[in-house]
Amino acid sequence: MTGTIDLLGDPNIGVYARVFEDIAIVDPRVPGEFTEALGRELSVDIVATTVQESGIIGSLVAGNSRGLVVSGLAAADELAVLAEHREVLLLEGSMNAAGNVILANDYVAAVHPDMDVGVAEEIGSFLGVPVIRLTLGGIKTVGMAGCATNKGILAHPRTNETEIATLERVVDLPIGLGSVNMGSGLVGTGLLANSKGYIAGSFTTGFELGRIEEVFGFLE
Repeated sequence: MTGTIDLLGDPNIGVYARVFEDIAIVDPRVPGEFTEALGRELSVDIVATTVQESGIIGSLVAGNSRGLVVSGLAAADELAVLAEHREVLLLEGSMNAAGNVILANDYVAAVHPDMDVGVAEEIGSFLGVPVIRLTLGGIKTVGMAGCATNKGILAHPRTNETEIATLERVVDLPIGLGSVNMGSGLVGTGLLANSKGYIAGSFTTGFELGRIEEVFGFLE
């Protein structure tokens, strides 16, 4: 079973990093043991940068294997680092915390339901996937109410049948409900995952880990 970890005592690891199939983006100031765990458990290369001089990378970056959607307040030197690995789309305006308002993998992008239709369509076109405006469990910040890989989507435990059906109309992947860190439904705040592995926040229980493994296809 893949383990759990915290970041300087904080189990909300999904707020501070963003993971894709080949890379994990993290603040350069995080401890080496954290980046080593990501590299080992998810088989990714580490990309070290801040975004808008902040370490909350998970809240400010979203995307998939085709591109990165990044807060429009990111600095030029930060964007230069990211551009070495993906094309980059800047999310401008007041709704610019890309990692909070976008849940994406290589097959779909779900976005905050109040996002401008034109912006949502631009994100879908840029990432090369269908885009839907959605809540999960009634929560509009879908990027933190769920976690999506190319093998499955884990959603807030209050996600209802209508929300699940909306996802199922555009993506053919397992969709399951779960929690992290002893009952937190904001699974994106406490889980980093791709198709090769996962690592969860340090408060995540054995039952919660089992659910993660089931949805993402890691059960032996």
